[in-house]
Amino acid sequence: MSTAQDYFVHPQGICESPHVGEGSRIWAFAHVLPGARIGRFANICDGVFIENDVVLGDNVTVKNHVALYDGLRAEDQVFIGPGVSFANDTYPRSKRFVEHPLTRLLHGCSLGAGSIILPGVTVGQYALVGAGAVVTRDVPPFTLVKGNPARAAGLVCVCGAPLKEEQGGYFCTAGDWRGSAPNLDMKCSQC
Repeated sequence: MSTAQDYFVHPQGICESPHVGEGSRIWAFAHVLPGARIGRFANICDGVFIENDVVLGDNVTVKNHVALYDGLRAEDQVFIGPGVSFANDTYPRSKRFVEHPLTRLLHGCSLGAGSIILPGVTVGQYALVGAGAVVTRDVPPFTLVKGNPARAAGLVCVCGAPLKEEQGGYFCTAGDWRGSAPNLDMKCSQC
């Protein structure tokens, strides 16, 4: 657990949690409830709301106007774009409180602006969810998904650039990596 001197809270931000890692930043109009856990060097942007049963890893970025509800788990290096929407109740009704399914965002994945993530979904390592996509089922590692409902549209490198198929494997369209994919050793000059 860090002390208040180890992380930054904007004067117009509210952080009720004592579980914020060193170097993290919580900006204006963000509200972090007491049970939330935020790792080191996280960036919680303007207008973000974080409920009690939320765990964020190290180096997580949550862009503006996102609400993180109970049951969300985001591992290290996750990017949550502006206006991403999460649901945590499969059959919602007013004033009914049920156990929330876990929604898991695995290491290094990115969620594009305005995407919608349904409850209980797992987004795999380094997967990329396109802007506005509606994710209704698990996303495999290193997979780009887009559309409504979100469907696989290819593979991506650790850097996020599309992979193109060539004889004997794949290559990163932004860097210098070539080989079989997906795999965790897939690191190009842009990673």
